[in-house]
Amino acid sequence: MKLRVSHSGLCAPVLKRGAPIVLAAMLSACVNYAGIHGDQHIARGGQFETDRSLAGEQGHWPASDWVDQFGDAQLKALIDEALKANPTIAQAQARIAEANAFAQSSSADLMPRVNASYSLTREEFSGTAIVPPPARGQWRTENNGLLSASYDLDLWGKNREGWKAAVSEAKASEADAEIVKLTLSTSIARAYNELARLYVLRDIAQHELDRRNQIDTITAGRIATGLDTQVERKIAQANVAASGASLKAIDGNIVTTRYELAALIGAGPDRGLSINPPALGVGDDVHLPDNLPADLVSRRPDIVAARWRVDSLVHEVNKAKAEFYPDINLSVAAGFDAFGFGEFLNAASRTVAVGPAIHLPIFDAGALRAQLKGRYAEFDYAVATYNQTLIGALTAVATRLAQIRSSDAQLVDAHVEQQKAQEADQIAIAQYKAGIANQLTVLNADVTVLNADQAVANLKMNRRDQQIALASALGGGYVDTSTDTLAPPDSAMQAHPPFVAAR
Repeated sequence: MKLRVSHSGLCAPVLKRGAPIVLAAMLSACVNYAGIHGDQHIARGGQFETDRSLAGEQGHWPASDWVDQFGDAQLKALIDEALKANPTIAQAQARIAEANAFAQSSSADLMPRVNASYSLTREEFSGTAIVPPPARGQWRTENNGLLSASYDLDLWGKNREGWKAAVSEAKASEADAEIVKLTLSTSIARAYNELARLYVLRDIAQHELDRRNQIDTITAGRIATGLDTQVERKIAQANVAASGASLKAIDGNIVTTRYELAALIGAGPDRGLSINPPALGVGDDVHLPDNLPADLVSRRPDIVAARWRVDSLVHEVNKAKAEFYPDINLSVAAGFDAFGFGEFLNAASRTVAVGPAIHLPIFDAGALRAQLKGRYAEFDYAVATYNQTLIGALTAVATRLAQIRSSDAQLVDAHVEQQKAQEADQIAIAQYKAGIANQLTVLNADVTVLNADQAVANLKMNRRDQQIALASALGGGYVDTSTDTLAPPDSAMQAHPPFVAAR
């Protein structure tokens, strides 16, 4: 039985776990991790004041098929296509695979290691060194075959904590992938809604061009009767040209929006040209679900990802604390070592070694303490990031809801304005034909109805855009099904006495 002890770190007290094992004698002036701690505390959804802004309305959380509420099969097909073809999805999947591979690699540290080796060496031994005859001064061929196994007892959980940290990071990567999917889906829906807006504005612009042509025709007739001059005719023709330019500008925007949709899908620009004009409906009524602040933490993938990163740092902190305590590694090796081939497999050539190896940290000029401080700093940063993500999520929901309610209120007045503007425009055109109103009155009425039509269209499309954004702010149908709960640093240590948190 051999005992190998290496001294290369801070000192550790005499520790016990299970049967009494004396690991090392206590040294004077020991250095430990006392006084090193984190300053941040993870926030809970219910601790923020949201009763007035996010009052429960017995609504439902968005389902994964939230886009179906708008009744446009083409939009759903575009999103499905993007989730298969967009390179960002492949990037997210690659990051998940990388994180899972690292977790699997970390889990290997929990298991014994078994290795086999064989070497053949041809060597001339010195004739004057301490080499026994008959090898002295002779060429010899050495055969060495060895089967070895080692196992880190991991008494203080360092390897377990490293594995748990890697698993939590893998779960964070999975939540990141859901963020990518949700962001991509809502980006396509909002770009598609913008395409719908442009088509509605195009219809308004086309109608406006038709009205301007009508005014030009009426003006030509009035010139023949002496009611107008060429000045009014030139103004009417200028207005026709301006309306035509506006229509062409909208057509250009439609093409670029199609290209944007094609890029979001993950296809070339020609794919966007094959998209049919949208046929979006109004969508569902907007009602917030009850108990929103508390439940939102499991409905938003960005909050879940931030939560898992906090959890990963919890284990990283505990792993760094375990570095302050001794490592015990059990090893065994057996094989054959002989000169030549004839006696290689003889019993006399066998070699066997077995025993523990102990790494006892005594002094390292503060390296372990600095490492632990760094881990706590990362933990504090992760907690602050989580808290900020939660605050941002609550604010996003409240903001989207407020914008929807504002759009609803504005639409009431906008519809009244539109109706009255259309009535005034019809009266002005009739009076202009009859010769009892001038061209300026008609143009003013025409501009008023154009602005009213555009305002109603924009409010409707803005409201639907905010509906899409609200679905995203509420998680877009994502649900975190894990039962794991966040634990503060030291919790894993406390599960293995005699460790006590050094706060």
